[in-house]
Amino acid sequence: MLAIHTILHPTDFSDRSRHAYSLAAALARDHGARLIVLHVVHRPPLVYGEGMVIPPTPEELRLDAQAHLDQLPIPHGNIRLERRVVEGNDVEEILRAARDSDADLIVMGNHGRTGLSRLLMGSTAEQVVRKAPCAVLTVKAPFHAGVPDEELLVGADHA
Repeated sequence: MLAIHTILHPTDFSDRSRHAYSLAAALARDHGARLIVLHVVHRPPLVYGEGMVIPPTPEELRLDAQAHLDQLPIPHGNIRLERRVVEGNDVEEILRAARDSDADLIVMGNHGRTGLSRLLMGSTAEQVVRKAPCAVLTVKAPFHAGVPDEELLVGADHA
C-alpha cells in the first residue's frame, strides 16, 4: 500500500479543481496526511489594440489568488492544510512543489480536452502525469454526481 504523508493539490479554482480538492481533502483525512493547495499565477500578456490595456501587476494577481485560496473551506477539521501561491509556468511550478514538499501524491482536476484544443493548448495534467516524481490522480468529473458542490466542500459523507 502506498504510504501517503503529503498530498499536493494544484488548483485553478475551476469546478474540476474544486471536486479534486474535495477528494484530496478526503484522502488527507483518511491517511492523516498534510494537504498542500497550490495556485500558480501567470503573468498576463500585454495586449495592444485601439487602447492600451494595463494588466494587473503580479502582486495584484498574487493577492487575488491568495484571497481565493484563503476562502477555500477546510472540508475536514482535522487535516493539516497549507495554502501556497507561486508565479510561473503551471507544470514547472507543480513539479517543483511536488519535489520540494516530498509529495507522495498529486491530486488535480483534468479539463478533459481532446482533439485540436488539447493539441494546441496542451494538457497541464498530462504533462504532470508524465514528469511527476510521485503518483498522480487526475479527476475528470465530479465523483459524487448530483451532489451540490457546497456539500462536497463541507465534508458531508455520502455513500
